[in-house]
Amino acid sequence: MKVAFLDRDGVINEYPGDRKYVRNWSEFKLIPGSIEGIRKLSQAGFKLFVVSNQAGISKGLYSQKDIDDIDRRLNRIVKKEGGLISGIYYCTHTSEDNCTCRKPKTGLLEKAVRELGVKPKVSFFVGDTFMDMQAGRDFGSKTVLVLSGKEKITNRGSWEFEPDYIFDNLLVAAHYLCSHYG
Repeated sequence: MKVAFLDRDGVINEYPGDRKYVRNWSEFKLIPGSIEGIRKLSQAGFKLFVVSNQAGISKGLYSQKDIDDIDRRLNRIVKKEGGLISGIYYCTHTSEDNCTCRKPKTGLLEKAVRELGVKPKVSFFVGDTFMDMQAGRDFGSKTVLVLSGKEKITNRGSWEFEPDYIFDNLLVAAHYLCSHYG
């Protein structure tokens, strides 16, 4: 089984900026090509899971209902375009809560595969931050950094480690993963 974990903000939708949050559907702006990337991965047999830190809920900036609305609309678009997201998992804690699910910890990834009984033979974590890369590496996934969000290639000299793959965005990553692992 091939599994791809996708961060949300900066991978599927536009990164809102440091200390800013996507609070509702009107603020959820898809990155061009991200839905096509999800479709390509789905059709190549990847099980896809969205895993994202969303501390804005704990901070009272938006509600679980707002997140559920975004998920419902995103899933509708993905399905209409021929893709499938098998699960969406959020950590709603703040970093001060010291939970096991907030990335870079691996609790969300473990929960996703456990709940669906998936045993990945190969897995990838596609993210736009080094927090994502750390979570992917600690889980045992191949790390795929996309430059469509927070992290920039100009920071490469200060990276803690080199991700397994670096691409401009999810669509380019999907093309590569599908042609090499599909």
